[in-house]
Amino acid sequence: MTALYTAILYFGSFLVIGWVGKRVLTRWMARHGATLSEINEQAGQNAGTGRRFLLGFWRNES
Repeated sequence: MTALYTAILYFGSFLVIGWVGKRVLTRWMARHGATLSEINEQAGQNAGTGRRFLLGFWRNES
């Protein structure tokens, strides 16, 4: 039973931290009027295209 409580505490804390972080970022972006497409446009049109290596896999972005 102790292992179950430890796992709940360990994984639960990561889930809560992630959820809170998502809420904070969503509010901040809504308050400042920034969207992901606007940020990509500011970075330049070619910034989001090409082959990227992410988590051990190559993927194409268009």
